[in-house]
Amino acid sequence: MTDPKPLPARTTEKKKSALRRFGSGMGRFTRPKKMFDMPKGEEGLKIVIATDAWKPQLNGVVRTLDTLGKILTDFGNEVLYITPNEFRSIPLPSYPEIRLSLMPNRKVSKMINDFQPDAIHIATEGPIGRATRRFCKRRGYPFTTSFHTRFAEYANERWKVPTSWGYGILKDFHKDGETMMVATPGLMEELGERGFTDMKLWARGVDLDQFVPGDRAFLDQYKRPIFLYVGRLAVEKSIEDFLEADLPGTKVIVGDGPQREELEEKYKDAVFTGPKYGEELTRYYQGADVFVFPSRTDTFGLVNVEALACGVPVASYPVRGPLEILDGAPAGCGAMDEDLTKACLKAYENRDPKACREWAERFSWEAASRQFIINLETVGFDENFWLRSAKMID
Repeated sequence: MTDPKPLPARTTEKKKSALRRFGSGMGRFTRPKKMFDMPKGEEGLKIVIATDAWKPQLNGVVRTLDTLGKILTDFGNEVLYITPNEFRSIPLPSYPEIRLSLMPNRKVSKMINDFQPDAIHIATEGPIGRATRRFCKRRGYPFTTSFHTRFAEYANERWKVPTSWGYGILKDFHKDGETMMVATPGLMEELGERGFTDMKLWARGVDLDQFVPGDRAFLDQYKRPIFLYVGRLAVEKSIEDFLEADLPGTKVIVGDGPQREELEEKYKDAVFTGPKYGEELTRYYQGADVFVFPSRTDTFGLVNVEALACGVPVASYPVRGPLEILDGAPAGCGAMDEDLTKACLKAYENRDPKACREWAERFSWEAASRQFIINLETVGFDENFWLRSAKMID
């Protein structure tokens, strides 16, 4: 076994300590030999992605991780997902679509030991994420994490848990990873002010083959203009801000969640379709006049880029996520305003489907996946090593 490359000057004491643990053979898990050899180009990487959010949930986290895995696999890598589908689980109180895995520690350890990965990425802070983190810490094995969801704000909205407590728990969870991947520079700056460290950018992309402009007649049975929402129906998404807005035409709501029954009962004039997937979901985007994103708490808002890719402008509050997606975009791509009604009407008046599509093409999943691979950098291995190992070198 050859020695790893010299550590870069910026390497932290935490990373030096991790490398010493590897060299000592600490724990029953040993890193695959190929990690210490320069890749020959025929194997690719073996990557574990541990997530408490998975199918059949319909949200940006699931679509992000699913698309990432498909692209990595297409390049010749092997991805093992550890998800709630592998375990006995119970529904999260007040949010039954989210499943909490029961006593996952032993099975998580076995899955990782059997797979012998080159890298481990922990995407969520739930039971599976914690079991994977526990495994890595006990073996002295480096891992990366990502910040997808503002659980601190969600817990405050739902159960009145102080936001400071929530962020304290999140900081503790992420502090032992080699790096925490964050979707936008603005969010990274905000989290830095809250005391998070060791962060790297992992942008999001859009499937430009699935989400394309198409036949708008799909929604012609409704009075136009059509204002569309796609996503979870939950209090933290501020959907009532949209449903209360004084807008012409029809409001179409695609998705499911704990608020669905309440919202359907209260807003009889809106069209609630339930969750949609694949080609059918694309057709809802294609048929809309404006996509409305009322959430103030999302870290990115992948649905915004999906709508733009279908030629539909976005209306939102001027908050993290939409601000960075629309930053520098032509006026025809959407509008942001603290008055959501004004944003919706302005987006409709200035809509430019061609400009929307062209702007969406800036968000490449392949580029985002390369960024993810580069962020796997651990002690002694630079980004060129990881890209070559994953067969994603330019």
